[in-house]
Amino acid sequence: MRWQGQVLGEADLGDGAGLAVPRIGRAGSAGPDALPGLEMRGLLRTVTTPEFEGVRFHEVIARSALNKVPGESPMPFRWTINPYRGCSHACVYCLDGDTKVLMADGSQKPIRDVRVGDEIYGTEKRASYRHYVRTTVQAHWRTEREAYRVRLSDGTELIASGNHRFLTGRGWKHVTGADCGEHRRPHLTLNDSLLGFGTTCDTPEETPDYIRGYLAGMLRGDALMKRYEYDRPGRNVDRHHRFRLALADTEALDRSQKYLAELGVSTDRFAFSAATAVRRPMWAIRNYSASAFALVTELARLRTNPDPEWRRGFLGGVFDAEGSASANVIRVPNTDPEIISATCEAFEHFGFDVAIEDRKLANGIKVVRVRGGLREVMRFAHLVDPAIRRKFDLGGQAIKSKAPLDVVSVEPLGVVLPMYDITTGTGDFIANGVVSHNCFARGTHQYLELDTGRGFDSEIVVKTNVAPVLKAELKKRSWKREHVALGTNTDPYQRAEGRYKLMPGIIDALAGSGTPFSILTKGTVLRRDLPRLAAAARDVPVGVGVSIAIWDDELHASLEPGTPSPKARIELVRRITDAGLPCGVFMAPVLPGLTDSKEHLERAISAVAESGATGITVFPLHLRPGAREWFLEWLAGTHPALMRMYRRLYGRGSYVLPEYRRWLAARVAPMVAAYGLDRSSGGELRGSGDGDGSAEPPPRPQPAAPTSPACRKATASRRRYRRPNSRASTSIGRPANSARLSCVRAGSPSTIHGSRNGYSFAGYALPAAASTAWFSSTVRVRCSSGRASVSSCRRCRASASRRSVRVVSSRVRCVSHGQAAM
Repeated sequence: MRWQGQVLGEADLGDGAGLAVPRIGRAGSAGPDALPGLEMRGLLRTVTTPEFEGVRFHEVIARSALNKVPGESPMPFRWTINPYRGCSHACVYCLDGDTKVLMADGSQKPIRDVRVGDEIYGTEKRASYRHYVRTTVQAHWRTEREAYRVRLSDGTELIASGNHRFLTGRGWKHVTGADCGEHRRPHLTLNDSLLGFGTTCDTPEETPDYIRGYLAGMLRGDALMKRYEYDRPGRNVDRHHRFRLALADTEALDRSQKYLAELGVSTDRFAFSAATAVRRPMWAIRNYSASAFALVTELARLRTNPDPEWRRGFLGGVFDAEGSASANVIRVPNTDPEIISATCEAFEHFGFDVAIEDRKLANGIKVVRVRGGLREVMRFAHLVDPAIRRKFDLGGQAIKSKAPLDVVSVEPLGVVLPMYDITTGTGDFIANGVVSHNCFARGTHQYLELDTGRGFDSEIVVKTNVAPVLKAELKKRSWKREHVALGTNTDPYQRAEGRYKLMPGIIDALAGSGTPFSILTKGTVLRRDLPRLAAAARDVPVGVGVSIAIWDDELHASLEPGTPSPKARIELVRRITDAGLPCGVFMAPVLPGLTDSKEHLERAISAVAESGATGITVFPLHLRPGAREWFLEWLAGTHPALMRMYRRLYGRGSYVLPEYRRWLAARVAPMVAAYGLDRSSGGELRGSGDGDGSAEPPPRPQPAAPTSPACRKATASRRRYRRPNSRASTSIGRPANSARLSCVRAGSPSTIHGSRNGYSFAGYALPAAASTAWFSSTVRVRCSSGRASVSSCRRCRASASRRSVRVVSSRVRCVSHGQAAM
């Protein structure tokens, strides 16, 4: 990579809101903040930001985006893109598992129960104020940290790590810090006040009295309950009973119908009114029997001196029937003085400040109004738990509250507790009613990247202009649209991607130019770009791979406390395949003595198969310098009994002994085959063959030996390079997994013909280690004899000398119908 010398003044850098931007000197001068080994002439600016504690970003202007793999490299691809150099997986923020997170529907959920994909509230700065906005959880983390308790003047308590940060009136501040010295940083003091609406209350469980109270409020507020009597001469009086409840919000109708059924009143649902240009459609439930009418009438009767649970349910029912929560004010209108009185009494019982608005209208309607702003609105929502959640939409509201959120104390608890945090699309979320920053995975898990040097995870080079540079390179006439691999060096969806958002531009550039590409990642931030990747896959072949290392929850918490959990990564695989993209799982590395038991491997491979993965790659741990020192130090402290075995297995160098690789292969192969993830179905065992392990990854493809006289003769006659447009052989964007087809005419095995380096080749077997996570391409297939290709798929049954097919998970599928070719 080359850097373009460029100097920016302070005016060009902007105000650096939230950033510490050092002064940049003249081109060619390296200041104290320069990247080691990099002259300042290549540096745009060096940035530190509190959300990445201990990490410096060196933003550069790159003159090239495509990186060519050296010719002597054994990698089965020639081009890579690395938008980042180094990795910013670094987690230091975390909260106690009981901390309540504000969900997008206005409810609260303990942070330990939040899952990837959940919709929650975050914030976004607009002009002078931050506003509440909806966002999604992109990752969920668990770790263990020394705990601190933060108390606020309104009674709010937060248990967090010392590194966690909250938003105050003076910006983001850590829980603990110092005013001077090495640990100097912004931290909470008794002069700070947090932003948000503060703590509210837990939502109690439903009780029988709550259910009866809810139905009383709903039936008295919005139901039709009438009895009609008609005199018939010479006959008994004709009596008709009518009960009907019609609502536009089906959530409240569903709850009412459920509660009535539990109390013995069955109802029929029907369409009450169709939608118009100004009104939503309405649905209704009904029962016209005398017995049901009598029971409903009894349920609608108001109680004198009711218990708190009945009052809570009554408020929920009457609010769902007629209430609103606009402009941070709860209003409940009605014309019945008895209902107005019962509503006020219930509000006052729970400590709400209410007023009655009487506008002297002809219909006699009065409004019960709750004062106190957003804090009281959210307390009402969490206490009463109404069914209609749309009324509590905070989207777009400015974070302005009169809640007393002054810091009263910050005290260490003197214990280490399990803690959790999440990564969100906005970089923050609402925790116990205050704005909390989100988390980034800690750097010790970088042994998976085979490089754990401090500079690797604390000094990050960011190619800020990689997308436009890549777009220009792909437009060159010399570009042959060869396969491009991302994630081969550093993770393109590391935590920094949530800040810089470089991947969307890269994806668009590759897809727009017709260039096939693949991505390997462990970062769940990839979920953000799934719609874009699915759209790109309609234009070019796209492959995705997810690496998963530790499957045991206890071991994961000890060894990788800051990384996405195995369940989160399996869910990522499921989302990728649901989006229609091929996704392979890299089950690596397997840790000798820790994760190589039959039970552990069986559980892991089963989970991979259930996730819909198109293949699996398994290889044991490598201990290269850097990773070796860190891992063995951890092993000695946690599993000292295994140290002798590791010295024996890794005594020759970075790779495990060949005997162990063969043993692992023999143990895993039957499991992989049993779940349909073996090589014939798209999976493989990487690094488990013979040899000393120094030839990872596997070598380039070698010519396959023909297995019949006709095919041997035809293959030998054409085993020479030709231009891609030669009719004697066809081209392939990149090799896929080993896939043999039957020659229609001769009945002999064949191989896929393809191109490499701009020239076509024929009669080559495909590399066993080219996982479908990396390679999936639309190709034309012919057998080695050159007689014919795939005869047909199960639907079209039409022979063709050259049919387009797609290689997916080592199965050749018909492009027209997506079925396996015969």
